[in-house]
Amino acid sequence: MMPFETDLYLSLGGLSRLSNARTRSISAENPTGAPGQGGRAIPDGGPARELGQGWKVRPCIDINAGQTVTLAAVDGSGAIQHIWMTVDPAFWRGLVLRIYWDDEAQPSIETPLGDFFCSGWTVRGLVNSLPVAVNPAGGFNSYWSMPFRRHARITIENLLPRTVTGFFYQITYALTDIPDETAYFHAQWRRSNPLPYKQVHTLLDGVQGQGHYVGTYIAWGVNNNGWWGEGEIKFFMDDDDEFPTICGTGTEDYFGGAWGFQQDGQYVAYSTPFLGMPQIIRPDGMNNANQRFGLYRWHILDPIRFQKRLRVTIQALGWRSESRFLPLQDDIASTAFWYQREPHAPFPILPDRDFLEVI
Repeated sequence: MMPFETDLYLSLGGLSRLSNARTRSISAENPTGAPGQGGRAIPDGGPARELGQGWKVRPCIDINAGQTVTLAAVDGSGAIQHIWMTVDPAFWRGLVLRIYWDDEAQPSIETPLGDFFCSGWTVRGLVNSLPVAVNPAGGFNSYWSMPFRRHARITIENLLPRTVTGFFYQITYALTDIPDETAYFHAQWRRSNPLPYKQVHTLLDGVQGQGHYVGTYIAWGVNNNGWWGEGEIKFFMDDDDEFPTICGTGTEDYFGGAWGFQQDGQYVAYSTPFLGMPQIIRPDGMNNANQRFGLYRWHILDPIRFQKRLRVTIQALGWRSESRFLPLQDDIASTAFWYQREPHAPFPILPDRDFLEVI
């Protein structure tokens, strides 16, 4: 069996090693990824009308209202290594990304487009992490390793009542053998808006089988004055019932910060390879009424491994008078990332576009 390419190249020292894997890439200029099929579109007007075939004729697509487009359909075994996408921020919560492995009926990945790339607030910002990078101006990049054994299908659905124009994408993958012990990548989105009083936000529940949790992204909208991050994240693994095996000590602690993310009385944004709070959206006295934050935590060097089941929750706690905790009723939209053996349990039904909308 040949090496698993996405693991091989995580080390720079492995780049010199030859392999029989074959690299392919799907885009609007080569919708199938087949060898020698890129750049074959023929101009029908447009900017390349005088230059002819081969001169950037079809760099992007439009997606009609209510339409679902298959971006990629790949037969055989291999691994998606890089996804790049970009579109106007107005569409980031109205487009739903879904990925299916090995002809499964239900997707293993189902999230709004922006949230998959740590951009849940439909506002441009930069992310400089290892598996996800967002570059000027709104260039989405994913380097999550996504192996498959028989087939991979990637779709994008437009929930909006208008056409999405100028959707650009490039999906690069390797056709190669996949070892038996390799798990499948999953991502699931959930939102509490507002979080019911004295309730916790559930990031993930109902996961069954063996796997490991590898990441969290949260778009957190604060609906009260004051500090909002005293809540603990909890991982209920395998035979855990009322109490978890892993219990955090505070929201900023889980995301690698401390003391309320504050320095000199101000929130400080940061973005590192494994954790960050790259986005802080402040009230402007006019249209932006509340503080909003974007936070990520990647468990790449410290994956949370489970054998039978997994549930993940987070509290929302601030402060009230007399040094007492205040259960908050915030807007919390989370995306959980994990690997597991298939089949996976069905996801909750994704809400409609009104519930997804950032308002």
